[in-house]
Amino acid sequence: MAEKTTPLLPCRTIQPVVDFYTALGFETTFVQKSPYPYAVVELGVMELQFFGMKGYDPKESYSGCYVVTDDVEALHTAFRAGLKAAYGRIPSRGLPRIGPLKDMSYGMRQFLMTDPGGNSIRVGQPIGEDQSHRPAPKETFARALHMADLFADSKEDLPGAARIIDRALGLTGERPTPEQELRLLVLRGDIAQRLGDDELAGRMLTRAQELALGEAERESARDALARLAELRP
Repeated sequence: MAEKTTPLLPCRTIQPVVDFYTALGFETTFVQKSPYPYAVVELGVMELQFFGMKGYDPKESYSGCYVVTDDVEALHTAFRAGLKAAYGRIPSRGLPRIGPLKDMSYGMRQFLMTDPGGNSIRVGQPIGEDQSHRPAPKETFARALHMADLFADSKEDLPGAARIIDRALGLTGERPTPEQELRLLVLRGDIAQRLGDDELAGRMLTRAQELALGEAERESARDALARLAELRP
C-alpha cells in the first residue's frame, strides 16, 4: 500500500501564495481560476494544494501542516535565500514570514513559516529517537523557556509567550544562568519585534548582547546567538 496525504489549505487570493512558494523553490504544477481558484505546488516529494475563499481573513487562519525532512538546515537556508531574493529581505513578521531554527521540547529541530494565506508550515527534523513530548522542566527558568518556546513557536501565542518571559525576568529571589538569560532576552526581543514594539525589542536585545558567556555556554546557546545577530546586527 502506498497512501499519500496532501494538505488542502485555504487562502483569500491564490497568486500571492503561488508567488511565495515559487520564491521558496516550489514548482507550480496546476493553477485554475474557475469554477474556483485552486493551485498545486511541489518541491521534491512535498506537495501542497490551495483553494481560494471569498472573505477569508489570513490573519485569523488556523490551518497548516508539518513537513518532516532529513535536512532541516539546508531547507531553512534555501528558503531564506529564496525569500530574500524575491522580497528584498527575509520577512520575519506579518504575512508572509519565516522564523528561526530551534530545538523543540518534543525532539524536533524545526522552523516555522507562514504564507500569505496565513497557513503555518512547520518544517522539522528529528533530533532523537524519542518523539514524545517531554515533561516540562521544574527549574524556574528552564520551565519558562520551555513554555515560552511552545507558546511562541507551536501555539503561536506571542502575547502569552511574552507574559511567561516577563514573569521570569522580573523575579528577584532567583536568577537565571547567563545562557538562560540570553535565551530569554533574545526570545523576548524577537517577540517584541514581531508585535511591532521595536523600542522594547531594542532594550531586550541590547541586554542580551551585553551578557558575558563562556565558550561552552556560547556553544549551547548557538541558536539564540544566531538569532540575536539577525535581529540586531
